[in-house]
Amino acid sequence: MASKVVPARGMRDVLPVEKARREHALHVIREVYRSFGFDEVETPALEELSRLESGQGGENEKMLFKVLRRGLAGDEPLLPADAADLGLRFDLTVPLTRYVASNAAALRMPFKALQIGPVWRAERPQKGRYRQFVQCDIDILGEAGSLAEVELVTATHTALTRLGLTGTTLRLNDRGVLTGLLTGCGFDEADHGSVLITVDKNDKVGLDGVVAELRSKGFGDEPVVALEKALTDLLPLRDVARLGDGALPETVPAASVARLQEIAAAVAVAAPDLDVQFDVTLVRGMGYYTGPIFEMSLPGGGSSIAGGGRYDGMVGRFTGRDVPAAGFSIGFERIIDEVSLPADAAPAVALVHPAGVDAGELLRKQRELQAGGARVALVKQAKRLQPLFDALVAEGYSQVVRARVEDGRLTFSEPSPLEAS
Repeated sequence: MASKVVPARGMRDVLPVEKARREHALHVIREVYRSFGFDEVETPALEELSRLESGQGGENEKMLFKVLRRGLAGDEPLLPADAADLGLRFDLTVPLTRYVASNAAALRMPFKALQIGPVWRAERPQKGRYRQFVQCDIDILGEAGSLAEVELVTATHTALTRLGLTGTTLRLNDRGVLTGLLTGCGFDEADHGSVLITVDKNDKVGLDGVVAELRSKGFGDEPVVALEKALTDLLPLRDVARLGDGALPETVPAASVARLQEIAAAVAVAAPDLDVQFDVTLVRGMGYYTGPIFEMSLPGGGSSIAGGGRYDGMVGRFTGRDVPAAGFSIGFERIIDEVSLPADAAPAVALVHPAGVDAGELLRKQRELQAGGARVALVKQAKRLQPLFDALVAEGYSQVVRARVEDGRLTFSEPSPLEAS
């Protein structure tokens, strides 16, 4: 018995009806972002490995797909350490910062970039997680003020609303708040990264799980107990306006708190239907974030559908001159199952015809139906029509036109609803 032919592990094929839904969603996202003044750019799928392994990608750097140098034999039992010089991008932010550094002379600042494309991560495949998936990013480079974050949030909220995804919640935090909190609890600065990786798991393992993992990492009892108490006190706090009421330790920079309050106040005006909340355990795993960070989720959703933040130090790694930057990314694979094709979309018509009919007349009728805005496929008539109609409905066709030969002439029925059995 032949083995089942399937895509590579963690990859997937997209059938036509699903592809139509994906393209509709991408069209809406593009149109909304362009209406906010973002210009679409494109970067290569491959980047130099040294850039992808710069220490800024957090845990994602461990999931790189590396590409062997040309000329190396793939069956060598032991490859040298420098066998790979390129890697597939694991996000769109690192390539964008390289793009800005490469094309700085041609870009007007602030530069508002829109980038949509596939990224690759060699992680364990599971429901909703693939090794190849699409990201939809917008970024603003050259704007140091909170206007950048507010516009990123407002544009993304508008795009999701246009797709029918309403009732979203925006969770806010700041890297300055996090590091200030850890400092106040007694953790050494060198340990902040490891501690934050654990804190980021709070939504999966709960506070008890976070504390247990910190103890298993060997951190002292005093800072762990202090952090447990601080998180217990701060987890119920959702109102960003209350952050300045002595809720945070003095080691948290006042500028970080003020920035979050600016963003929340402006978003309340620009997108009054968006629920904005402070979340002390929001970390976001990328190492390149330097200030405010944010995630958006659906009502009752266990995971975020969009996330981003400020990463002011990224471009400067390539140019030696810092450029303020902030970005927001929609997790396309996480929203697509919630998106439907619009009811007023142009009809998809199956023009069903017997074999051997006049091709010119058939295509003339197809062109006539297309003139009304329909998508029209020529479909050869089968012996049993209902199984054919069932398949066409599954592919997204909603109307049928029957071609018949009567008295030597090719005639066509009026379009009628196409229904499955």
